[in-house]
Amino acid sequence: MPDSRTSKETGFGEVVYETTVLKDFLSLIKMGIVNSNLITAFTGIWLALYFNGQSFLGNIDTVLYTLSGSALVIAGSCAINNFYDRDIDHIMERTKTRPTVTGRMNPIQALWIGVLLLAFGFIMLSMTTAAATLIGLIGVITYVFLYTMWTKRHYTLNTVVGSISGAVPPLIGWAAVDADLSVTAWVLFMIMFIWQPPHFLALAMKRVEEYRAAGIPMLPVIHGFAVTKRQMMVWVICLLPLPFYLFQLGAAFIILATVLNIGWLVIALSGIGAKDDLKWAKWMFIYSLNYLTILFVAMVLFTIN
Repeated sequence: MPDSRTSKETGFGEVVYETTVLKDFLSLIKMGIVNSNLITAFTGIWLALYFNGQSFLGNIDTVLYTLSGSALVIAGSCAINNFYDRDIDHIMERTKTRPTVTGRMNPIQALWIGVLLLAFGFIMLSMTTAAATLIGLIGVITYVFLYTMWTKRHYTLNTVVGSISGAVPPLIGWAAVDADLSVTAWVLFMIMFIWQPPHFLALAMKRVEEYRAAGIPMLPVIHGFAVTKRQMMVWVICLLPLPFYLFQLGAAFIILATVLNIGWLVIALSGIGAKDDLKWAKWMFIYSLNYLTILFVAMVLFTIN
């Protein structure tokens, strides 16, 4: 997530970052990640209500508890991630101005903020169902321990492991309404899980030298761009059949989702002969962001009665 700061150059050639307590806090919790995950969590809630024949307004308390709890749990996990990664964040351009790096926030303070956010988040989720709370816990364990503290610094598989935690928000949303997760709920999880590797590998290609300097074994750092591009293409191909499992959303949705998938595949295939790998990675990254937003918003729009 881009840091919420502005910068200016002094007359002596040094760069001074202008920031506030609020901006530091939003940077600590990675507000961009929180917002994007709330979109998918909301879609999980909405579709669960829709397929179970329940009213949105009649369950507004569940909606608010779920979204608040999910936001707090995600924010807490991100704060702990920033606490743990402060030793390498100063090396990377996009992370070097985080408050845990610049010294504007004490590391222990950042850790406690993360722990408190998690605690309040789980209290909120516990007001819904045990299933939603458990899934949230699985997401936290995966992101904080299996990804941040283990695989991120040791294995190229780190992107896949991190994708598990990134895919649980729609499951949390669904489980808060219906603890008996249906096939539709798991398809939402799979879309999110499969979407993340090509999305984050595109970012890893753009920032490959920063990851190399930080000692993070991202796929393009260890195996190069050619292998990375092939793997990204395979992940995009795996998305192709998933919209057809959501046939209950109607033919218009299936057509839209398939067009989006084919569009992404065309861009992925164009990477085979791309002369400028970094430019290609930029377009893959931009497309992935728009893909996710359009797809999940469409799920809601196509089910509004």
